[in-house]
This record gives sequence, structure tokens and C-alpha cells, in this order.
Amino acid sequence: MPNNRKLYGLTALFTKPDDIIKAANKVAAEGYTKWDVNTPYPVHGMDGAMNLKPSKLGFITLFFGLSGTASALLLMWFTLSVDFPMVIGGKPFFALPAFIPVTFELTVLLATVSTAVAMFVVFFNLPSNYHPLNNTAYMSKVSLDHFGIVVESSDPKFDEVKVTELLKSLNPESVDAVYEKELIRYPILEPKFIAFLISVALIVSVGTYLTLNKLMFIVPFNWMMNQDKIIPQSRSELFEDERGMRTPVEGTVARGFMPYLYKGIDEPVKYLSNPLLPTEKNLTLGKEKFLTFCSPCHGNYGDGDSRLHGQFPNPPSLHSARIREFEDGRIYHVITNGKNVMPSYAAQVNREERWAIVNYIRVLQKAKNATENDLELVKKESELNAAN
Repeated sequence: MPNNRKLYGLTALFTKPDDIIKAANKVAAEGYTKWDVNTPYPVHGMDGAMNLKPSKLGFITLFFGLSGTASALLLMWFTLSVDFPMVIGGKPFFALPAFIPVTFELTVLLATVSTAVAMFVVFFNLPSNYHPLNNTAYMSKVSLDHFGIVVESSDPKFDEVKVTELLKSLNPESVDAVYEKELIRYPILEPKFIAFLISVALIVSVGTYLTLNKLMFIVPFNWMMNQDKIIPQSRSELFEDERGMRTPVEGTVARGFMPYLYKGIDEPVKYLSNPLLPTEKNLTLGKEKFLTFCSPCHGNYGDGDSRLHGQFPNPPSLHSARIREFEDGRIYHVITNGKNVMPSYAAQVNREERWAIVNYIRVLQKAKNATENDLELVKKESELNAAN
């Protein structure tokens, strides 16, 4: 029975990778340009045997990658420097270091997406499910354990007899002809198909509407929305005033918390005793907290030389005779309650940190107002440490 279909090309199958390398070298040497090799796995040296030129896919990746870089920088420059300029954290309008993460992400995004799209659509001509080699015995074998070569009839030098003789001279397992498939078109705008699409759209739309607007409000699916709790600023039917947010019950204390006995009292009758010893650990903690919370107004050494450059009233020096005579508990009381324009720092530093600050203030006072006896003691201790 005569075959009226158009010849796509001639194929040859081999069982060894060395044979397909030799075949590729031979076909390339004959000057054919419309041919290809199919193998079940990458074969080393095949690119050179086929005289393949470098892929142009990299140029597409480079172009769209640079386009992403330019688009990101241009958008951020126009938005933050021209259309709606804003000073954020003292940075310039075009703060390049802050723009690098977004620029990098958009560069990678456009480069990878364009590479994938170009590779499948432009270079592989996908989607295409009617390629002549699909569903052939040749493709089944080269996908498993054979190595194949195909010379297409569209090659300018193609001659069926000469190509057949060339392929047979390479001692293949078989040489076969592959014909173009009959293109079958499936019309989309058929009444049945249109009716099917409309039915699917209606079913999905109605199902989605009922799920989100009806089903989720029916027990037990509404448990996430109607929870037995009171959120901030919400009303409650449990109390007479219908307020959901309640103040702590008067006279109660949270578990594990010891309230300050003299809170709100300007000059208590007596002060607390310092529970912390001036160990190296406590002094290090006190120095850290002092430099963080106290030094902006009191200065790094407690001299009252504020680091705020007149933006806030300077406090008195911590080295005055009056303050040096304060009990530790009185300094702790001022830190906790505040004094004059100084606010309370109870929310910023906890009890242990406040006592550590007191110990560090004592060290500053001692260093600033050391006596001869203090210097002698320090000298003797230094000599003792050096000897040990």
C-alpha cells in the first residue's frame, strides 16, 4: 500500500555511545545541517561531534536580566525621588544600598522567567504534541537503551537514497523512515464544548459563593470566626458596663511580680536596701544600662554634661556631695519613680538592672572622688595581682 504522507526524515539506531559519536562526526562531515541526535542520557563529547554552536539562550537571559535591573532602579528612583520624594532615616532620595535587594530580586525574576519561556516556546516550539517522532518505535528505544540519529528531509542536501546509504555505512542496528503525521484539528468553538465551559464556570462560581458566604457561617465551620474570647476594644455582655477590656482588680498582684512599695511617693520614710553586690558581672550590666538609658542626659561619666546638645535640660551632676550621700535605695527610688523632669524608667529597665545601675553610679562617684587611702588600696591590689 503506497504511503502518501510526506517524509520527515531517516533514522538510524545504535547500541553503543561510541558508535553514535562516530555517526555524528560522519554526518557533520558530510555537510548536513538539519539533523539531530537522541540519546537516553547526555553523551560526553557530543556537542563537538555535532559541531553545535553556542546557544543564544544566554543572550535572552542577559537582556531580560538587565531589563529587570533597569526597571527596578527606574521605578524606585521615580517613585521616591520624583513622584513622591521622602526622607527616610536621613538617607538620600536615591538610597542605592536600600534598593539593592529589590533590584536583585527583579533581575533574577525576569532573567529566570524569560529563560524558561524562551527555552520552551521559542527554542523547543512547545506546546507541540504532533511531532513526527512522537509515539514511534525510534523514540521509544532512544528513551530507553539505544542511541539514535535522524536526518530531516528539509535539509538542503537531503537525498533519500544517499542518506540511506550513508546511515547504513555506519553499521547501525536499523535504518527506518519517519513520515509526517496527519494533522488533526479539534475545533474549539463547538456548541458542546462551549456548553461544557459555561457549565463548569457556573458550577465553580456557585460552589465558591456558597462555600465562602454560606457554608463558612454554619456550625461547625464558623468556629474560627466566632471564638469564645474578647478582643481589644470589643464589647462584652458579661459585665454591666459592657466593656470587654478590664482594669486589674484593685489590690491584686500578678503572679511572680513584686510591686514597688513606694510607687508614686515623692519622699518615702525609708528606702529599700541594695540586694546586689558590686561584682564584676553586676557592674558590667550596670555600665551597659547606664550608657544606654542614663548617659544621654547625665553624660557618660555622670557629670551632667548631656549628650543631647541642649535639646533637654541638663540634670545635676551625680558627683555632688548631696547625691554622693544618697542611700542606694534613694537613687533606685528616683530611677523607678522619676524626679522633676526626669521620667520613670521602670518600664525600660527591670529591678535587677536598676540596682546594677546604682552600683555603677557608685563606682563612677568613687573614681571621681577617690581619696588618698583609696588610691593606696588600688595600688596595693594592683601590685598583688601582678605578683600572682
